Amino acid sequence: MSAFPKTSALMARGAEFLGSETAILCGAMSWVSERNLVAAMSNAGGFGVIACGAMTPELLDAEIAGTKALTDKPFGVNLITMHPDLFDLIGICEKHGVSHVVLAGGIPPKGSIDALKAFGAKVIVFAPTLALAKKQFRGGADALVIEGSEAGGHIGPISTSVLAQEFLPELAAEHVVFVAGGIGRGDMIAAYLEMGAAGVQMGTAFACASESIAHPDFKKAFFRAKARDADASVQIDARLPVIPVRALKNKGTEEFAAKQREVALLLDQGSVDMGEAQLQIEHYWAGALRRAVIEGDVENGSLMAGQSVGMVSAEEPVADIIARLMSESEAALNRR
Repeated sequence: MSAFPKTSALMARGAEFLGSETAILCGAMSWVSERNLVAAMSNAGGFGVIACGAMTPELLDAEIAGTKALTDKPFGVNLITMHPDLFDLIGICEKHGVSHVVLAGGIPPKGSIDALKAFGAKVIVFAPTLALAKKQFRGGADALVIEGSEAGGHIGPISTSVLAQEFLPELAAEHVVFVAGGIGRGDMIAAYLEMGAAGVQMGTAFACASESIAHPDFKKAFFRAKARDADASVQIDARLPVIPVRALKNKGTEEFAAKQREVALLLDQGSVDMGEAQLQIEHYWAGALRRAVIEGDVENGSLMAGQSVGMVSAEEPVADIIARLMSESEAALNRR
């Protein structure tokens, strides 16, 4: 018998899909969502997801093996669709029999969903519009994450509350849909579950967990920050379609504007093509994130955070965060 019967009942479909106790996915945060946080998340009854990001197939291979050494519970792997070695990375997931793969950062390239399903993986995708969401389900996707602009890292233009109202009434009866972006308390989880969501994805809430390897100074920056400090990056040049990124304001956010101008100039000169230009931007983010998360350079690194960062005020174990969220959700449902 669950300690949170109403919440668990509403999450049952999502939890069954994930093979976890609760339908709380940890958003894949580059450098943060590695074996320690992922295993802690799955061991605590949530669902951890390795952020592959810019990893090589060899690095992902080691990360999956390292995670398996720390948990026997299911966990997922998040792959960026524009990664040049995407199909090799899918091969690594197959080698380890990874149960769930999240395809992020764009429309999955032809054959990628089929390649994952061929070895039995469940495929989770993102979609910015309802039409694209339906198309992805027709194309074999097993679940969808709708992520609003309040989220940290790469974001779309629409808020979570609007996406939830557009997507859930249309899709939730037949499909597994998780809601993400700006969720910091269990009351909000309860609201989205009542609207038909199968569960939620949260990143910012777990970035500073005790088990997160993020540098102490990175965590301190989160504890100090208010919602308004988590700002979306600005696109400098219309020809360089840069997906906005939400991060805490610092010197690094200004440096990104300079980086965009530099890459736009290279485009002008014809010394790089558009694909290469976008990859350069992605590599910039990977490096800037590493500086902040691993080295603790909170001035020049990238402090990717969602607007719910204002609700993150202390370091606590993942299990405590999940228990608090579940009890807040249960209390909200009991007040109904």
